[in-house]
Amino acid sequence: MSQIFMFLVTLSFVSFLSSPSLAAGVQATGNTTSPSNVCRYAPDPSYCRSVLPNQPGDVYSYGRFSLRRSISRARRFISMIDYQLNRKGKVDAKSTVRALEDCKFLASLTIDFLLSSSQTVDATKTLSVSRADDVHTFLSAAITNEQTCLEGLKSTASENGLSGDLYNDTKLYGVSLALFSYSCWVPKRKTSRPVWKPEASFKKFSGFRNGRLPLKMTERTRAVYNTVTRSGRKLLQTGADSVQVSDIVTVNQNGTGNFTTINEAVAAAPNKTDGSNGYFLIYVTAGLYEEYVEVPKYKRYVMMIGDGINQTVITGNRSVGDGWTTFKSATFILTGPNFIGVNITIRNTAGPTKGQAVALRSGGDFSVFYSCSFEAYQDTLYTHSLRQFYRECDVYGTVDFIFGNAAVVLQKCNLYPRQPRQGQANEVTAQGRTDPNQNTGTVLHGCTIRPADDLASSNYTVKTYLGRPWKEYSRTVVMQTYIDGFLDPTGWNAWSGNFALSTLYYAEYNNTGPGSSTTNRVTWPGYHVINATDASNFTVTNFLVGEGWIGQTGVPFVGGMIA
Repeated sequence: MSQIFMFLVTLSFVSFLSSPSLAAGVQATGNTTSPSNVCRYAPDPSYCRSVLPNQPGDVYSYGRFSLRRSISRARRFISMIDYQLNRKGKVDAKSTVRALEDCKFLASLTIDFLLSSSQTVDATKTLSVSRADDVHTFLSAAITNEQTCLEGLKSTASENGLSGDLYNDTKLYGVSLALFSYSCWVPKRKTSRPVWKPEASFKKFSGFRNGRLPLKMTERTRAVYNTVTRSGRKLLQTGADSVQVSDIVTVNQNGTGNFTTINEAVAAAPNKTDGSNGYFLIYVTAGLYEEYVEVPKYKRYVMMIGDGINQTVITGNRSVGDGWTTFKSATFILTGPNFIGVNITIRNTAGPTKGQAVALRSGGDFSVFYSCSFEAYQDTLYTHSLRQFYRECDVYGTVDFIFGNAAVVLQKCNLYPRQPRQGQANEVTAQGRTDPNQNTGTVLHGCTIRPADDLASSNYTVKTYLGRPWKEYSRTVVMQTYIDGFLDPTGWNAWSGNFALSTLYYAEYNNTGPGSSTTNRVTWPGYHVINATDASNFTVTNFLVGEGWIGQTGVPFVGGMIA
């Protein structure tokens, strides 16, 4: 088994960036083969053989069968959660109820992901790169959801007998993912030329009053924003890019806007829009907003713009120490796809002694944050799942302060480890990939890693690392990043003993600064100093297939390596 796993890690360290790997006859034509043949590439081949029909078929029929069975199991699991939640007088511990509620929420998302994937592969044997990436992402997220549910239940007094079902369901979803990853549904990736987007950007945004632009704007605002009307639609222009806006509302605590709270504005956004009329723009004026904001899955194409970092501030203080699950501790929860956040600070003020306390939890596919700040201590930025991009953002934290299992790139961001609780070390990342076929990972590209003021004044008695392996196939790449001299020379921290040191994928490329030397780095089998060719696999263009969905936001980005 370990040889198979190591083969998969080597073969798919960027998931399906390389060509498919089934036997040539199966791969090329979909010829009849056996379950034993197609299951060679599943993480657990014996389990894979046990769930597939014991009769000849092709990889497509096996893959579709596995997806249908996965959907059935997901529906069964959500019924089991409902049963547990409806048991009167037996489920009374608040922490247990919250964990079960998280599981129900995650299970509903998993059903959505599996149904979408099944509909896509039922329709054709040939997928475009973007459609293949959609399915690969959704199947990866389904596994992540199961693991998140299990983590939450393990943190409670009772797992309610659900852990065995979660374990088996995760293995089944892994079969679906493996069969998809090594089939002809996944096209060979065509490497495109790196694209440099203009540096024109969303900066200070002032001028909206009662949902409309005034006749007079400051020259600074006019230089960044130009709103015109075309065919009855507003068009927001930034530099050479344009972003269409369907409607604009203003949040102002003094009552002069459309709403006084952010959640009221989110509720006013249209449901299940396809974005054809543009983004629903919420302008949040300067102020301290003490509310827990949630953008649910049916609120799509929402753009939220504040007056700037430390001007528009959303704050909360939920924590695991106070009885919340990590998943529910977030001040800002994002599930809706195609969200854009600009010029906002999101905080969790629980402090370093309350354990996990999230500022932002993002499970919104195609989410983009630009010029935002995320401030907390342990587990600040929860990049939970799906595809995400962060540009010129600040992230402050201590233990595992960028964590999760999304496919995520942070580009030109400032990362500030701060003073943790006594006895703790700082880890910038804790990536959570549990299956070698997931297309997930955390990429720090062109960032700056410096100590926050409180850590700098402590004379660096606290050890700080680039990351540690939260899960078995943890994957983190740090490239073209400035690393200050406070970083521990070994660079990376172990989670527990030898756990994941052979199966993780940690890599560094062309970093600078006094902390960037790799001379004394860890010697784990999964750690690599990579070359430019390998590093290119982790760019926005190749890792996120991001030029289309990030390009439409108007946010600047570098598609390839930073010049």
